[in-house]
Amino acid sequence: MSTFKKGLQDIVAATSSICFIDGDKGILSYRGIDIHDLAEKSNFEEVCYLLWFGKLPRQSELDQLIGDLAKNRAVPQEVFALMKSFPKDANPMDVMRTAVSGLALYDPDRQASNTEANLRKAYRLTGQIAGIVAATERIRRGQDLVPPDATLKHAANFIYMLTGKKPSATAERAMDVALILHADHELNASTFAGRVTAATLSDVHSAVTSAIGALKGPLHGGANIDVMRMLLEIGDVNKVEAWLKDALASKKKISGFGHRVYHTEDPRATHLRTMSKELCESSGNGKWFTMSRLIEDTMKREKNINANVDFYSATVYYTLGIAVDLFTPIFAVSRISGWTAHILEQLGNNRLIRPRAEYLGPQYPAPYIPMTGR
Repeated sequence: MSTFKKGLQDIVAATSSICFIDGDKGILSYRGIDIHDLAEKSNFEEVCYLLWFGKLPRQSELDQLIGDLAKNRAVPQEVFALMKSFPKDANPMDVMRTAVSGLALYDPDRQASNTEANLRKAYRLTGQIAGIVAATERIRRGQDLVPPDATLKHAANFIYMLTGKKPSATAERAMDVALILHADHELNASTFAGRVTAATLSDVHSAVTSAIGALKGPLHGGANIDVMRMLLEIGDVNKVEAWLKDALASKKKISGFGHRVYHTEDPRATHLRTMSKELCESSGNGKWFTMSRLIEDTMKREKNINANVDFYSATVYYTLGIAVDLFTPIFAVSRISGWTAHILEQLGNNRLIRPRAEYLGPQYPAPYIPMTGR
């Protein structure tokens, strides 16, 4: 058997043409296109096309996809009714996981598993998960649900369904870039969980539900929630230095720093830092960016550790008026594009994923001791 590595670190478990990462050089690319180019020049719908079809779309292809995504945003009323029966204090990730399972029961292609049907499921899930996250917030606040607006693109429509107001151009672009940056990240825990489920030839909704379950875990999703809660606890720029000094002295983990893959700056953090600065300052909440910058500088100086994608996404989402416990579900609003791309790729050249374990139990053959002798 191969050498055991805890957590499968650096173990190659699949071949893929979707995402390339070089952690030493800080490179992230989708289908070979650098994430910096995509963040600066592209949009989320174009990135979805790139992930699903392996190439950038022509204008007619992009227009078709935008229209198809807009037409597939509706969530069945039966699923909304199910969501309204949940406890108002339910974890939004639990709500999403259960609602996605419910969507499978009402999907028009629920009996089909061919490539075309699975692609249609990817379209629907991309729109519907955004609707589920928006509805989660409005239901628990006792607000009416906001129907999707087919004239709005994905990022703007999500904010509209969440808040009931059409976003400013700045807010729309910030959300669009955030969705691009979170769309895929190779074989992270949730993507791998989705591929493992898909490899059994289960359905797309089951695979996505597996991915959501993995994302819920605090070692994968949720770090930006902890970042924002840290900033809220500190509360003021003048308190950052003392708070951080005490935290480091007590060996407290500072959320939003370090990454399993990147050994230099997370390239996604580069863009989120800029967006955080622009949004915080334009909204009159500049202290959140100033505090973040102080923490980042100190961590780099004292620990030589870099901010990751979660660190500045916290203040981006918070400044957009999004509830803190929705930060991880918004991750899924984006990552559904990458999850479904990997599920489609897995099914296109499938082999059951069945690794082995290094056995550390009693030496074989262990004797069976009769009841009277135990």
